[in-house]
Amino acid sequence: MSVKQCRQRRIHSPKFLAGGLVGWGVLSHMCLPAKADSLLLQPSPETQSSDSSLQAAIPEVSTPTHNAEVLTPEIDISVGQTEFSTIANSESSVKNEVFGNLDVDSDLRTQQTSISQLSDVQPTDWAYQSLKSLMEKYGVISGYSDGTFGGNRPMSRYEFAVALAATLSKVEDIIADRMSDRFIQEDMIVLRRLQKEFRSALDDLQQRVDNLEARNSELQAHQFSTTTKLHGEAIIALTDGTDANKTVVSRSRLTLSTSFNQQDVLVTQLEAGNNGGDAMSLAQQEEENLLGTTGFIANGGGLDYVEVDSDLRLRRLHYTFRPSEDVAVTVGAKMSPRDFIDRNNYANNEAVDFSSSFFLNNPLIVQNQIDRNGGAGAAVQWNPGNGQLTVRSLYIAADADQPNFTSTEGGLFGDRYQASVEVEYSPSDQLALRLQYTNALINNTDINAFGVNAEYSLNRNAGIFGRFGFGNYNGYNTAIDEDLDLHPVTWAVGVGFRNLLLPGTVAGVAIGQPFVSEDLGNATQTNFEAFYNLQLSDNLSITPTFSLVTNADNDSSNGTIWQTTLRSVFSF
Repeated sequence: MSVKQCRQRRIHSPKFLAGGLVGWGVLSHMCLPAKADSLLLQPSPETQSSDSSLQAAIPEVSTPTHNAEVLTPEIDISVGQTEFSTIANSESSVKNEVFGNLDVDSDLRTQQTSISQLSDVQPTDWAYQSLKSLMEKYGVISGYSDGTFGGNRPMSRYEFAVALAATLSKVEDIIADRMSDRFIQEDMIVLRRLQKEFRSALDDLQQRVDNLEARNSELQAHQFSTTTKLHGEAIIALTDGTDANKTVVSRSRLTLSTSFNQQDVLVTQLEAGNNGGDAMSLAQQEEENLLGTTGFIANGGGLDYVEVDSDLRLRRLHYTFRPSEDVAVTVGAKMSPRDFIDRNNYANNEAVDFSSSFFLNNPLIVQNQIDRNGGAGAAVQWNPGNGQLTVRSLYIAADADQPNFTSTEGGLFGDRYQASVEVEYSPSDQLALRLQYTNALINNTDINAFGVNAEYSLNRNAGIFGRFGFGNYNGYNTAIDEDLDLHPVTWAVGVGFRNLLLPGTVAGVAIGQPFVSEDLGNATQTNFEAFYNLQLSDNLSITPTFSLVTNADNDSSNGTIWQTTLRSVFSF
C-alpha cells in the first residue's frame, strides 16, 4: 500500500512520515537542492525555480532521479523493525558524541513558535509552507532573537549541525512512539532506500566541498597579504597624428588596497611613465597650453596618459571608512577629485573607455590644476537609507605640503584648492542625474562653476551620456600672466556600447567643446573621439582609437588635428 493510499484511508501515519522526510529534507535542501526537489510528491513551481547559496557556489550534481513509490506489504516487518531500532540507537549515540559539546540553546533553538512572529518571512515566499511546518508542526527550527529568520543568510557548519541534531532528535521521538505502526515501517524502509540511492551524489558533493576548502586554504597561504590586495596596470599606446612623429606613450601604476575591518580601505598608488606626448598635446603646448591635458585653464586635451614623468611618484594615498552604514568618509595626503565626483558609467576610465582627458570629466567641475597631481584633503559621501539620492562633497588643496610656496599662497587652505558638492539622483538602474558645483582658487583666479552630468541606459548594451557646465573665472592668473574675466560654457555628449559585434567589447563615440568663451582665444576648440575596446583576456585589452580636434587651445591657427592611437592595457 502506498503512502498516498494510506492517506486516503485515513491511516494516521503522516507525523512519522513527515518526521523522516524532515531529516532528509533538511540535508537535501541544504546540500543538494536540485535532487531534493525531485523527491517531493507535489513539487511547487516556486521550489523548482528557487536557488540556494550552496547551489550557486558548487556546480549542480548530475545524478539520475527516480520516482519514489512505496512498496506494497510483501515485507518482513520484523526485519524492518530490527533494522530501524538499530539505526535509531546508533544515530542517537553518534549525535550525542558529535554534538554533545554544542550550545543547543543558541539562536537556532526555538524562540518563536509561529511563523507569523518572523518579520522577514511572507506567505508569498517560496519556502513559506516548509518553514511553517518545521516551526509550528515539529518545532525543530526557529528565527533569531531579533524576530527575523534570515533566509538568504549563509549558514555555518555549526548552525547546520545544531539544526540537524534537533531534526534527528524529533525523528527518533516519532520512531519511538510509532514503531509499532506497520505502514510507518514501510515508509521508513522507503526513506532508507532513497538515502542509499542518493549516497553517491552526496559523496560526490562532499568531495567537491573538500576540494573547495583545500583550494581556499592554498589561496590564503599564497596570497599577497591577508589585508592588502595588489593591482597593477600598464598602458602602452602607439600614436600618430597631424604634424607629429609616431610616438609610444606609456604609464604604469601599482595600487595597494588595504582593509582592516572589511568596512574601510587604505589606497596607496605609485605611478611612473615615459613622459610621452601626442599630436594634440604638441599643438597645445606650442602656445600657452591653456586647454591641454596639463593645461593651466581647463583640461581639454588629448590622451589622458601623456606627460607622466619617468620618476616613480606617489599618485594616491587616502583612507576611507564608514562611521555609519550610509556615510563614507575619505581623508588623505594625495587625492584626486575625479575619484569622488563626476563619475559616469560610459566615460570615466582612460584604460577602458575614452582616452581623451576632456571626455573623462567636466573641465569646469574637476579642476585640472588640482586633479592632475592631486592634493591633501577630505571627501564625504552620504546615501540616506541606501536610497535613490546620494550627496558627495570634497575639499582638496594641491599645495597643502608647501608651507611657503613661491607662486601661490600654498598650505592646506591657500591657493590652489578646490571645493565641490555633487547631488546624484538615480531613480532606477537606467537613469542617473548629477547636479554639481565647484568653487576653486587656482593661480590667484577665483572660479565658480555649475555642472550637470547625466546618463541613460537604452538597454543592456547601449546608453547615452552627457555633461554640461557653465561658470566664471575672475582674477589675475599668475600662471599665464593675464587678467581674466571669463564666462565659459562646456558640453559633451556621446553614446556607449557593450558587446558590439563581439561579446565583452566596449565602444563609444563622443563630441564636445571644452571651453566656449569669446574672451579666450579667437576660436572654439571642438573634440571628437571614437574607440573600440577588445578584451583579449582577463589581463590584456587592445583599443584602436580615432580622435579629431579643431582649433586646439581655442586658436584657429592650429586648424584640424587628427590622431590615431592603438592602446594596449595590461593588468593583473
